[in-house]
Amino acid sequence: MIRIVTDSTSDITKKEQETYGVEVIPLKVHFGNETYYDGVDIHPSDFYTKLEQSPELPTTSQPSPVDFMELYKKINAPGTEIISIHLSAALSGTYQSAMLAKSLLEEEAAIHIVDSRSASYGLGMLAVVAAKEAQAGKSVEEIIAKIESVHESSQIYFIVDTLQYLYKGGRIGKASALFGSLLGIKPILTIDKSGEVAPVDKVRGHKKAVNRMIELLQQDFGSQEIHLVVAHSEAQESAEELQRMVSEVLNVSSHSFTELGPVIGVHTGPGTLAVFAFPV
Repeated sequence: MIRIVTDSTSDITKKEQETYGVEVIPLKVHFGNETYYDGVDIHPSDFYTKLEQSPELPTTSQPSPVDFMELYKKINAPGTEIISIHLSAALSGTYQSAMLAKSLLEEEAAIHIVDSRSASYGLGMLAVVAAKEAQAGKSVEEIIAKIESVHESSQIYFIVDTLQYLYKGGRIGKASALFGSLLGIKPILTIDKSGEVAPVDKVRGHKKAVNRMIELLQQDFGSQEIHLVVAHSEAQESAEELQRMVSEVLNVSSHSFTELGPVIGVHTGPGTLAVFAFPV
């Protein structure tokens, strides 16, 4: 039997967790002295309300190796292999915590740790694909090869409503944040294939930014049949409109929505829109 583990930054839905049997280990969000487990005792709607009211930006932390060990032991059984897929190692220490837990359980469990080199549903789609492949009876090697293929052929673009959270989180300098905000500049960002957040373009105004993301998807996929996931933080209507616009010009065979969770939201803030697409 093959079990799939991911972390809460994957932003997969509860329904997906239950349908595909994916285990999700939570990262933590810290508001001052208060600590919350992402997706366990703090959820997107509560988080974004608290974020806007907080005088200081919250911080985040990865699960400890002990947290991973406890989960691996819980789901391990004779004949079980575990594939554990996590937030880009370039963005978090989560992958390293998992690797350390694996090394401490070397003789007890067969664990395979995968650096997704992605985040949010870029990670989530890999976990779901892996779980579907496991349910179809594929081997560990086949599953890892499949998710590598999906990662290479997928694309991610996102825009933030305000630059203040990127500035507060140390992603851009104060001058860039102030200049961009005054001019209404909307950077279009991606997570590149090495797992780093990278700028793609910048335009003035939300509408132009949305249109530019769609143009980029057209360049990437042309007439290819794709699955589309639109993620958002407190922007459901905008997400639905974006899905409609993409579906008008691309060959979208299926689509779904998800919310950007608290850990991702610390760095992007409310009003963020993201598209995740990969060939069917």
